[in-house]
Amino acid sequence: MGDSEGHIDFQLYRYTPSVAAAVIFIVLFLLTTAFHLYQLIKCRAWYFSAFVLGGILYRFTPFKRSSFYLHPPLYAASIYMVLGRLILYLRAESFSIVPLKWMTGIFVTGDVIAFVMQAAGGGIMASGTITAMKTGEHITIGGLCVQLVFFSFFLITSVVFHKRIRLQPTRQTIDAREVQGLHVMRSWESVLWGLYLSSILILIRSVFRLIEYAQGNDGYLISHEAFMYVFDSTLMFFAMVAINVFHPSVILSQGDKGGAATHSKL
Repeated sequence: MGDSEGHIDFQLYRYTPSVAAAVIFIVLFLLTTAFHLYQLIKCRAWYFSAFVLGGILYRFTPFKRSSFYLHPPLYAASIYMVLGRLILYLRAESFSIVPLKWMTGIFVTGDVIAFVMQAAGGGIMASGTITAMKTGEHITIGGLCVQLVFFSFFLITSVVFHKRIRLQPTRQTIDAREVQGLHVMRSWESVLWGLYLSSILILIRSVFRLIEYAQGNDGYLISHEAFMYVFDSTLMFFAMVAINVFHPSVILSQGDKGGAATHSKL
């Protein structure tokens, strides 16, 4: 069954990786990442650098399973920062259930913890022994749980803020709506909808990964490549496209005082 080092039935892949699928997703991520890079440079949206890095990381490592759970925390880091900047832009700090001065620190800290745990778990699993595999899986599962908790709390924070500011619009909100007119795709609310859509896709992906690793190296999900492409690659691609469409730079990179204050304080 095995040897003293515990090399028992460990397989990095329990299927033959599809070259065609990998190439397709490399091209898809190349396109959306290139557009993100264009948006970042054109609008000087440097707070979105981690998001672009996540797309680049996926693009260059299509066959390495460890890469698939390292890029979502990079997406999350940028998404967290956008909410804080948007709240400051709208002068609506009192509507947030998390004090603005702590918001970025709290969510990014949780994101870093999740990132480190998942990276460490992947590194440990790469040794190929059963003992290391089990330890790595447990650490990875812990990292995914941390990510789910913080992302869920982030969504709650976003929805509560959105509900409150719609009920009691600030002067900045009213002014922004008047300036934006019928441009519903270029408004502070479109930024929030982009964050919601991207966040929900990342949450679904994290739940899938949690179940996958909970089943172990010989589980059903990890043994079938199609699940990885449907519940990881496809979801992350659409998460990137959602932000392409509802990019925060349409609001946060405009030459206004709110945007300037955002850049200086967050």
